Amino acid sequence: MTAARTLFEKVWGEHVIVTSPQGEELLYVDFNYINEGQAFLAFDQLRLEGRKAYRPHQHLAVTDHYLPTINRAAGIEGIANPEIRNVVWMQAHNAAEFGLPHIHMHHERQGIVHVIGPELGISLPGMLITCNDSHTATHGALGACAIPIGGGNQLRHVLATQTVWLRRPGLMRISIDGMLAPAVTAKDVILSVIGEIGIGGATGHAVEYAGSTIRAMSMEGRMTICNMSIEAGARIGMIAPDDITFQHLALCPQAPKQAQWDLALAYWRNLPTDAGARFDRELRIDAAGLAPMVTWGTSPEDCSPIDSEVPDPDGFADTERRRHVARALEYMQLTPRTKLTEVRIDRVFIGSCTNSRIEDLRAAAGVLRGRRAAVPGMVSPGSSHVKRQAEQEGLDQVFLAAGLEWRDSGCSSCNGSNGEIVGPGQRCASTTNRNFEGRQGRAAMTHIMSPAMVAAAAVAGRLTDVRHLAPT
Repeated sequence: MTAARTLFEKVWGEHVIVTSPQGEELLYVDFNYINEGQAFLAFDQLRLEGRKAYRPHQHLAVTDHYLPTINRAAGIEGIANPEIRNVVWMQAHNAAEFGLPHIHMHHERQGIVHVIGPELGISLPGMLITCNDSHTATHGALGACAIPIGGGNQLRHVLATQTVWLRRPGLMRISIDGMLAPAVTAKDVILSVIGEIGIGGATGHAVEYAGSTIRAMSMEGRMTICNMSIEAGARIGMIAPDDITFQHLALCPQAPKQAQWDLALAYWRNLPTDAGARFDRELRIDAAGLAPMVTWGTSPEDCSPIDSEVPDPDGFADTERRRHVARALEYMQLTPRTKLTEVRIDRVFIGSCTNSRIEDLRAAAGVLRGRRAAVPGMVSPGSSHVKRQAEQEGLDQVFLAAGLEWRDSGCSSCNGSNGEIVGPGQRCASTTNRNFEGRQGRAAMTHIMSPAMVAAAAVAGRLTDVRHLAPT
């Protein structure tokens, strides 16, 4: 009899071409996404070697990180910063020279790579996907094995050969069971996971998220979970495809159609982990005990339920952890044992590849409807498609009426590569995925939370438990 296999083992195993004496495996890459980050290094090297893209239509260049979310009508000349303008130009130039499809600044589907891939139906169950971005695991929510690669030699190798050398990781399953309490979201779930196991807790493993809580989540929620796998140390995060996955893909313009759909669906239904399959590590979490979470430090593991206090470094037994917490509180200008709901903020940001899909915008708008924000902020949809849908539903008017800016799509203030940063010494409530020192700007202080929690913070001007806001 065939041994029981995990979802990861099924997908990875079907893509192995050869194994090296050193233990690395050469994998066939079904699809590769390219953002503008450090991609120029790969293209420059290919030019020096006289190489071309081996299978150009199995790649998609996307302009998202450096593209400003305002002044798009002015074109590339409207980008004031010459360095940012040059990066945007290089992405377009490299895509054209190497014959790669490109979702550029004026494309009708422009957006963040980890939003537009799943919404177009390019990312599919059973695929092996690469991208020169650390949050590539987002696509694993569809049952794909999606792996971040470097923007230099690894991207060069994928472009030239449609393959990549990687070492097979260990297997970890995180099972989350039970019904989430009202106002507790996927963002709170993944922050709780990271808070429990730490930023290195899943290092060296491919994580499969399982359990009744995960099965009940929408595709948007599942993508939020997989997106932040890297914040727990895992480069791969996966969720088994099911009817929710298939219903999503049935509406995607580039997903298989008609007879091809039937064939694909038959294959996809065999991908979930077999009963009795073994994992190297297992973690179980009771969803009923989770609460809305916020970060208070400079790492996603520095998080606590909103109704708790800023921790005291002396309360941590581990010396290194105690030292980190002390440094984090110094940077964040927080005093131990301060109630988190007493921490005032200066601005908010709703966006990023973690929480910028239509479900996220609806959640934030639901809190803001009929209210005014006490602090400034911006909302950047994850894609032009999401932006149009939000505008059709009137969500843009809710944000504008609350006093927030309604921007075009892009990575925006998640990492500020496009110049949209949080000012020095300012404190931002953000739906993003990272909060290390300087992430959103030099000396900026970031508190990560769900879209509804960011909206609540915007209304109150401080970190706030959204569960305590009176209905409008």
